[in-house]
Amino acid sequence: MSSVSHPAPAPAQAPAPASARAPRRRRTAGSVAWHMGSLAVLAVVLYPVVWVIGGSFKPNDRIVGSLDLFPTSPITENYGRLADGIADIPISTFFVNSAALAVGSVVGVLISCSLAAYAFARIRFAGRNLLFTLMIGTLLLPYHVLLIPQYVLFQKLELINTYTPLLLGKYLATDAFFVFLMMQFMRNLPRELDEAARLDGCGHPRIFWSIVLPLCRPALITSAIFTFINAWNDFMGPLIYLNEPDKYTVSLALKMFVDQDGVANYGGMIAMSLIALLPVLLFFLAFQRYLIDGMATSGLKG
Repeated sequence: MSSVSHPAPAPAQAPAPASARAPRRRRTAGSVAWHMGSLAVLAVVLYPVVWVIGGSFKPNDRIVGSLDLFPTSPITENYGRLADGIADIPISTFFVNSAALAVGSVVGVLISCSLAAYAFARIRFAGRNLLFTLMIGTLLLPYHVLLIPQYVLFQKLELINTYTPLLLGKYLATDAFFVFLMMQFMRNLPRELDEAARLDGCGHPRIFWSIVLPLCRPALITSAIFTFINAWNDFMGPLIYLNEPDKYTVSLALKMFVDQDGVANYGGMIAMSLIALLPVLLFFLAFQRYLIDGMATSGLKG
């Protein structure tokens, strides 16, 4: 008669000691505290945006002094009044002016700053270091120091009330930050690319256009994004050089919501502010993929 053997029961695992559970509790508490702090910072950052969105649906007398973020009875009159224009000028005029100024600024910065950056990064010439130092030194020069001399110069050239004073500097590589950004990126490109191109008979224009520019796409897109945002939101420049309302940009059009008696149409101002954010947001969303892809890889295949 055969006997059936039963497997011995597995020994019960001893509970983890208190000394091992303590670090786990600290990590959990630290993670919870970090997430709560992040949510608090996010709430502080997003509060103005939420307030503006809610204010655009409030009556004008309920915007200032009201504690509620969103109205109980939202209205759309603030957006409807924008269709009538501002001071008999369609709001599309201000958006077209801002778009022309922003796109012109982007084109000017990309052309002039990339050429200057290529010269500093890939060409050896006398006085290069001195000129580069002077260019970087302009970053320390306040904008307001040059405001009066520039205004007098453009006034004598009869260029006031035109977009030339706002665009001319973009085509002369006066934005030292973007020159420096592109130059640092070009310096990281292998010199062997230039030598191989010269063996094929390429000069500096062909090397710049066919080799350097395609590999500098991350720097170019970064410069384009910041230039577009700065030009779209610029208030001081158009305020100084533009006199006629039909040439105003969006930033100046917002000032027109305040009448001569100091009474402000806050509802219309907030509604137009939200609409003015859309082109900047769309421009950033359209190019952020290229920006992230460019940062992930330099474009060189080993």
